[in-house]
Amino acid sequence: MFENIKLEKSLYNITGKTFTEALAELDPDSAYENTSLKGLDAFERQLKRFDIHVSGAASDKVEKFFISSESAVLFPEFVRRMIKRGIDENAVTGSVCAAVSYTDSVDHRALNITSTGTNPVAEGGALPVTTVKLASTASRLKKFARKLSCSYETIRKQRIDSFGVVLRELGASIAREINGECAAALSTGITATETAATSIAYSDLAGLWSSMTDHNMDIMLCPPALMAEIMALDEMKLVVSDFMESGRARTPYGVTIIKCSQVEDGTVIGLDSSCAAELVLGTDVIVDFDKLISTQCDEIACSITAGIYRLTENAVGVLEVKSA
Repeated sequence: MFENIKLEKSLYNITGKTFTEALAELDPDSAYENTSLKGLDAFERQLKRFDIHVSGAASDKVEKFFISSESAVLFPEFVRRMIKRGIDENAVTGSVCAAVSYTDSVDHRALNITSTGTNPVAEGGALPVTTVKLASTASRLKKFARKLSCSYETIRKQRIDSFGVVLRELGASIAREINGECAAALSTGITATETAATSIAYSDLAGLWSSMTDHNMDIMLCPPALMAEIMALDEMKLVVSDFMESGRARTPYGVTIIKCSQVEDGTVIGLDSSCAAELVLGTDVIVDFDKLISTQCDEIACSITAGIYRLTENAVGVLEVKSA
């Protein structure tokens, strides 16, 4: 069935659907449930149809996408997927945001969650209240974009997997800019506590953890230099084996430390990732498919529209190293 699909660039123009989603309507995954193609999505089946290898020792050259007008239609989706992979691998939002929402609007009014009162309740007493309100003002989603300057003549003889590395790094550049927005959204308006001395101590980290009385702090975002100081603390030797097993640095009390160069120097942002923030996407990753299909391109432009919003009161804490 997948071999008879007519590939046209109009598949990129269907509102509310990615190229792969539009393709899957013509070639449903369910049709391959008991076949050797199970596990491949509609786009990957088209790569197989045209015998295009995008990774490994047998990776083809970029020009393999352009052996026909139909196979050329697959190239923008490959570009988009590699850029998105670079974003996903490098953005901290996947670790710190409790929810991902989608909107077709250019702005967003976030939810704010607050709680008052305590239990148990005396007979006839007022019930404790959790209040959910919309933010008083709408915040405009922001566009994060980057352009790769390259001509088809430059890339046509490159291996697809090597070119994929370039595209993933393009996505990583966008991710780092999103990380800066995330760090600002989490920390703005939070009253920071200071370390006891001009260098960070294990007791400071423990104090930040314990200060989040109503929530369970499980993530700390740290700039590289400060994370190096934390990793050098004697107490962190207790969790070296955990790092060797998982590849993630955790404090002895289970908080995952994430290096984020966009956090201000000397600052630690601690949060409860189950309720602290929301990621709102106005678009998925978008690339200029028309030029990429024609091969008459001298650049690859991509963008994503997003916003990060704090959700829950007291689910974020900030620690700053005291100035000398």
